[in-house]
Amino acid sequence: MVTYNEEHNIRDALDSVRDAGEIIVIDSFSNDRTPEIAREYTERFYQHRWEGFARQKQRAIDLATKDWVLLLDADERVTPELKDEISMVIKNTDRDGYYIPRKNHFLGKWIRHSGWWPDHTLRLFRKGKGGMVKREVHERIEVKGSVGYLQNPLIHYTYRNINQFLDKMKQYSSLSAMEMKKEGRSFSVLQILLKPPATFIRMYLLRQGFRDGLHGLILAILYSYYTFLKYIKLWEVDRCTSE
Repeated sequence: MVTYNEEHNIRDALDSVRDAGEIIVIDSFSNDRTPEIAREYTERFYQHRWEGFARQKQRAIDLATKDWVLLLDADERVTPELKDEISMVIKNTDRDGYYIPRKNHFLGKWIRHSGWWPDHTLRLFRKGKGGMVKREVHERIEVKGSVGYLQNPLIHYTYRNINQFLDKMKQYSSLSAMEMKKEGRSFSVLQILLKPPATFIRMYLLRQGFRDGLHGLILAILYSYYTFLKYIKLWEVDRCTSE
């Protein structure tokens, strides 16, 4: 787990895996009670300056000494059912990694549509077989070998309030613009004309976000705005690099 100012989340997250073979936490010098709480659960607590999501998580993976690694975020919880499934699977498998479904909660509600369920994410893998793909944002694990799917979900509490969502949106849109620039992509006016409404249509209509009620409508609007932000920030990056 990597952390920064997660005192509101980290206790429940660590409590859900407290009987794991080892718990490794890398903190980016939190100024709240995150370090104090983390040290209640593990002696393997480290602090390191922030190097980006992928690099920070890879640092934690490199410190692991057991045969299997489960990468967990502070706003996620491992249910007893998932814990039992993991314990059983890793003893009797020839797979090298597993995707885990996530139950994503937004403003107190489990979002069953909008593209948010089952949201399979690769989190469990053999040590030495998996590692982080180095991206600025939306980092992911890549496994060299065969992968499978677990049945029981992680519980994911995404955002406590709209302000938290907007704060992360600012950060992620900037990182997304940087990532697009690194990939050699350039800005065009068509992107801000077409991409935001396409995001809304995909989430609210094609992925049936309307079935999530007001929460689904809010999510579709917010993600449309996020899409708009990352492309105008790409425009900004283009301008700065051309001057």
